[in-house]
Amino acid sequence: MAEGPTILVIGPRWVGDMVMAQCLFAALKEKHPHAAIDVLAPAWAAPLVKRMPEIRSQIDFPLMPGALEFRSRRRFGRLLRGRYDMAYVLPGSWKSALIPFFARIPHRVGNLREMRYGLLTDIVPLPEALKRRTARAYFGLARGGTFRSPRLTVDKANQADLLARFGLAGQKFVALMPGAEFGPAKRWPSDHYAGLARDMMAKGLAVALLGSKNDADVTGEIAALAPGAIDLAGKTRLEDAIDLIAAAKLAVSNDSGLMHVAAAVGTPIVAVYGSTSPENTPPLSERSELIWLHLSCSPCHKKVCPLGHLNCLKTLDVARVAAAADRLLKVPTAA
Repeated sequence: MAEGPTILVIGPRWVGDMVMAQCLFAALKEKHPHAAIDVLAPAWAAPLVKRMPEIRSQIDFPLMPGALEFRSRRRFGRLLRGRYDMAYVLPGSWKSALIPFFARIPHRVGNLREMRYGLLTDIVPLPEALKRRTARAYFGLARGGTFRSPRLTVDKANQADLLARFGLAGQKFVALMPGAEFGPAKRWPSDHYAGLARDMMAKGLAVALLGSKNDADVTGEIAALAPGAIDLAGKTRLEDAIDLIAAAKLAVSNDSGLMHVAAAVGTPIVAVYGSTSPENTPPLSERSELIWLHLSCSPCHKKVCPLGHLNCLKTLDVARVAAAADRLLKVPTAA
């Protein structure tokens, strides 16, 4: 078998962005079928990267988010010398391009962003229209290939164990993902989620609330307002969330990382948007409903509503989201 290039990808630091990065990985594998692709990313990303068949291995990124740590990047880059033929830098910061530079990787690809002349050998133009369209921007770095939606593999054995452990085995259930790491301007209110949970349970569906330990306060509020909802926030690993979402009949989410996970495992998804736009970061799935009020103040792309009212989400009523959920639940799924 002919050997392909060894490729290092400097990965993003958000779950959703890492899922969307698979658009680039798939394109690189199409262009270089025998390539060995490694991803340099935070340790939390390892379970996610393992679900991507294009990736050989993940290298833990040893630095804190936002920190320059110039000497550490130089030292780490030197440890990688001689291992890679090409590097693709997905984050737009100047510092994110330092490790491939110090590793002396001959071909270093990325968008210009923070004036990275010299650090990159191949600067790919980024049209204004794509600056917030993350999946398309990542795919563009490949300079060719076919754009494919992300697809994550599912561990069926782990899935069965989880369903049994949490009392979901044999049940039809809806996964609600009410968190958003970016900030409250992306979170549909807890009482709205609770209203949706009650609606779903009244229709004979179980409801599972998924999220990290950082979402536990929000899911706790929802569970208190919707007795019977199963609160799993902080009780599952990232790989567990992938497998549970894959087993759900439907997922409902804010614009978040788990929204992209749902799309990547083929679960129908209702995505609720507030401060961001579905035109930029939609779930890459044909089985989706995108709910957005198109207010004049939205999208603002702020973590907290700059006007103090959060009307883009507070005035988005439960009935509208429930109707979207019903439409997706009525569509037969492939066997």
